[in-house]
Amino acid sequence: MRPTAKTVLAGRRILIVEDEYFLADDLRQILSEQNVEVLGPVATMAQALAVIHDEQAIDCAVLDVNLGGKAVFPISVALLERKIPFVFATGYGDSQIPDQFSDILRFEKPFVSSALISALEAIIQAPDR
Repeated sequence: MRPTAKTVLAGRRILIVEDEYFLADDLRQILSEQNVEVLGPVATMAQALAVIHDEQAIDCAVLDVNLGGKAVFPISVALLERKIPFVFATGYGDSQIPDQFSDILRFEKPFVSSALISALEAIIQAPDR
């Protein structure tokens, strides 16, 4: 029997990096319903980098690609350096994502919450983590 998303994500610490309040709150609610410990949401590059560098345990992250007109790729690099998996939740197309992040899952807004949950479940359980 396949475990439900709640058993896989329950108790996990997931960082949300999103500068649009309603989208950030929707993401927080979606993850909270899975019994996730939500870190953030944070809306700026500085806040996100502080959480990444200060928090002892982050299981994965959900990143908007654009924070107030600035690309989040320095945040992506920091996550990769700490071996923290992440997904992009963005309105941007693949062409606006640098090649070094081409293997990162991208969810185009608006996205289906069950697809996001399944993706987070998969990256958390990935054997190369």
